[in-house]
Amino acid sequence: MTYQTLITLLVGALGALNLVLALGIIRRLREHTELLAQRPTGSGESTAIAVGERVGDFAAVTRDGAEISTADLAENAVVAFFSPDCGPCRDRLPSFVEFARTVPGGARQVLAVVVDVAGDGAEFVRSLGEVARVVVEKPDGSVSDAFQVRSYPTILRVTRRGDDVLVADNRLRFEARLAKAGR
Repeated sequence: MTYQTLITLLVGALGALNLVLALGIIRRLREHTELLAQRPTGSGESTAIAVGERVGDFAAVTRDGAEISTADLAENAVVAFFSPDCGPCRDRLPSFVEFARTVPGGARQVLAVVVDVAGDGAEFVRSLGEVARVVVEKPDGSVSDAFQVRSYPTILRVTRRGDDVLVADNRLRFEARLAKAGR
């Protein structure tokens, strides 16, 4: 073989190896993207206040003009935080609305917080307004601070111990509950 043929074969083999590696990397990136999109949590840390911790005090006004505070949260209330800038929030919103329709006590038992930076949360407010009391606030608003929310969506269930409101579940898996109910 001549040097030219040997070099051509070597470059071809390197090109084929490069293509195989690139395809493998692309496949892994797609897998990781899907996994990240399905995760309801942030980067390994809890997305909100820990289970058993006391919820901080907050006062806010719902979209209907009603005042709401920590004291207004009932036993087993569901508290959800969504952001219109969040892809997983957009994906999970319809199933959350369906779940919220099944919560005993109805909208009085569900508080939805739309954390809206750019003012584009109207769709979230409209959808959630059918099944929950809705508060719209900026990041680090009083409700988000009270629950120490750091990522979206965050879905919680609270309980009461005397006058204290405590987190009973900080990773509420409502999709599994819908699946069990056959919805």
